[in-house]
Amino acid sequence: MIARVVIAGTSSGSGKTTIACGLIGALRNLGLSVQGFKVGPDFIDPSYHALASARPGRNLDAFLSGPELIAPLFQHGTRAADIAVIEGVMGLFDGVSGAGELASTAHVAKLLEAPVLLVVDASAMARSVAATVHGYRSFDPELEIAGVIINRVGSLIHEQILREAIAPLGIPVLGALLRDDRVRMPERHLGLVPANERQGDAEQLLGTLAAVVGEHVDLEAVIALARSASSGSTTAPWSPEPAAEPVRDARIAIAGGPAFSFHYQENLELLESAGAQLLEFNPLVDPCLPDGAGALVLAGGFPEVFGAELSANESLRKEVASFARSGRPVIAECGGLLYLCTDLDGQPMCDVIHARARMTKRLTLGYREATAMNDNLYVARGEHLRGHEFHYSTVDPANGASKAAWTLRARSGERTEGFATSSLHASYLHVHWAAHPGAALRVARAASPARAAHEERLTASVGPISDQTRGSDR
Repeated sequence: MIARVVIAGTSSGSGKTTIACGLIGALRNLGLSVQGFKVGPDFIDPSYHALASARPGRNLDAFLSGPELIAPLFQHGTRAADIAVIEGVMGLFDGVSGAGELASTAHVAKLLEAPVLLVVDASAMARSVAATVHGYRSFDPELEIAGVIINRVGSLIHEQILREAIAPLGIPVLGALLRDDRVRMPERHLGLVPANERQGDAEQLLGTLAAVVGEHVDLEAVIALARSASSGSTTAPWSPEPAAEPVRDARIAIAGGPAFSFHYQENLELLESAGAQLLEFNPLVDPCLPDGAGALVLAGGFPEVFGAELSANESLRKEVASFARSGRPVIAECGGLLYLCTDLDGQPMCDVIHARARMTKRLTLGYREATAMNDNLYVARGEHLRGHEFHYSTVDPANGASKAAWTLRARSGERTEGFATSSLHASYLHVHWAAHPGAALRVARAASPARAAHEERLTASVGPISDQTRGSDR
């Protein structure tokens, strides 16, 4: 494995993204090729990593992909890179539950044998910073917290007090960032505003971040720390190459632009490796679907923010409806589900799904164990996947069992969710296909003009998605 460092926080809001993005940019300014990763299922932070690094943003989620794929996915994502900056999720030890480490930043750091830089928001503390750092460092003896970056420091005197407090612990302070309104990242109801909604402003912000981190963080010490990581195991890189013969003539329309930007990079790579040509379009401005599309993928994003523009693009809405009603395959996740509804907060949408979508003040959030309710182009009845929900919207009426895509199991109980037919799969659930590569091959084959000829071979050669997990022991 290449040089690597994990940027972890004591909690959400401690400044992980600010420092991770600034560090990516500062290291690039030194001539290094830097790969950014985000621990967990989040799509937004990787959009900033991608802009800062000029490489695709990627996720490492030990729940969605399984712990056994973390190192292979890391190896795959770091090809041709010199160093990796891995941004954590929430607080260092926050994961699926309070009883274990699964999917926490600490869990991923240990799986990658990577040193951790702990980011501490010191804005409201002085000597107590030492107790905070000591507690995090001693909580898990198997985890290497190798340095600290103190953030939102009030003054040079405040910085001196903080450094004096931490010094007896024997853990180096590798940086101290003063409060600076220039590096504040704009937020919205699901976290940061995605980078592709504010490209010019985001590029300017990232340039400022790189300069600030370059000035106030000891970059040579960070590089030395990253290079001190063990070479790691000889795990082979994850590969998107399909386990069965790819198709040759599939064309898949991929919704993009500011309203539909939530894509896991590996999902796109799996579709391409399955033989599909990906045709990106922007539902905000494009009047029609790309020519020759045999399938449509509507990713998550923020259709609620762009509801007026999506509704005003009537020609595309009608074409999407015609496409879906003709029986051609459509996959929609979260924001894509809302776009397929009759309306969203009263604004007309595509009316593929005869249900009304509306925004609420209630957040639905968490990992889910999912079982397919029906046979469809994406999964077969009874197959099990893992996914993640994160939305403030709801779809009325409540899903009927005959239409539901999934039975979802979470801490709060069990319920049905989504809509699925032989040609449509629309759900709030975000799924990382690295652990389920058969899904991409199914979608690519469904998009092929010759898909009817493939149906018997598909059943025999691809089989259930649960058989295509490439080493998963779950």
